[in-house]
Amino acid sequence: MKYISAKTILQRTKHGNEWFGIDFNMNLYKGCPHGCIYCDSRSNCYNIENFDEVRIKKNVIEILNAELKSKRINGVIGIGSMSDTYNPFEKDYEITKKALELIDYFGYGISLETKSDLIVRDIDTFKNINKKAPLILKMTITTYDDKLSKIIEPNVSVSSKRFEAIKKLSDEGLFVGVLLTPIIPFITDTEDNIKNIIKLAHDSGAKFIFSMGAVTLRENQREYFYQKLDKYFPKLKDMYIKTYGNNYICKSLNKNLGKIFQEECEKYNILYKMEDIIRAYKERSTTIEQLNFFK
Repeated sequence: MKYISAKTILQRTKHGNEWFGIDFNMNLYKGCPHGCIYCDSRSNCYNIENFDEVRIKKNVIEILNAELKSKRINGVIGIGSMSDTYNPFEKDYEITKKALELIDYFGYGISLETKSDLIVRDIDTFKNINKKAPLILKMTITTYDDKLSKIIEPNVSVSSKRFEAIKKLSDEGLFVGVLLTPIIPFITDTEDNIKNIIKLAHDSGAKFIFSMGAVTLRENQREYFYQKLDKYFPKLKDMYIKTYGNNYICKSLNKNLGKIFQEECEKYNILYKMEDIIRAYKERSTTIEQLNFFK
């Protein structure tokens, strides 16, 4: 494992309320080994060299402790937006585990996203955090089909394992749901896929499903994606070039599919609008805090 220098861990967000109502952003690791063919974090604009190689920031827990202690106002910390905080190395290094324990100690909330079922290891800490601060857990699921999942997300828990993790988290009373992002044109943008993901999410106790309804393609990310299309989905690259050119946003949730997504979420009483999801988990946190106060 390589270590890299870091002066700071927490960053104030400029538009946090637009993304699950977060106040700070934090990535404990740099790089990600999941190998997802569509990953936006490969884009040159993020300046992450050797993206597939995981590195730990030096003295990450000590720096985080100092920063959490120095903040005058706490809030919700977003975790895992650039590099999955539950990569395979987390089992041994436990950087995320230690960070969550600090977050619990200082009374901050968390908004965490992952593709790994390792998240269930930290259920007790999540429950402690949720007694006094907002908490929302997001499991990224792009397909209900494990075979397809192993192609487009080769080095991570298959979709069925992620649904099992959602069930365990939900059964413990935690606010957990699905990030159905991205929806990949010509691969996962089918009625069958959308309906099955929503049904399985409901069966697993998910409280919400959020989707951007597109895949992004930027410099470097696009080249990697096209290489994988040539390998696993011959002729699809030509369809992308013809349909989207060099567009950054490749929209997949068309009017008909968008309607199906909305109708299925409403059928199962699953939240799907960002503002409703934010309101639900933050109001829920206030209710839990009040109940604990009167115990």
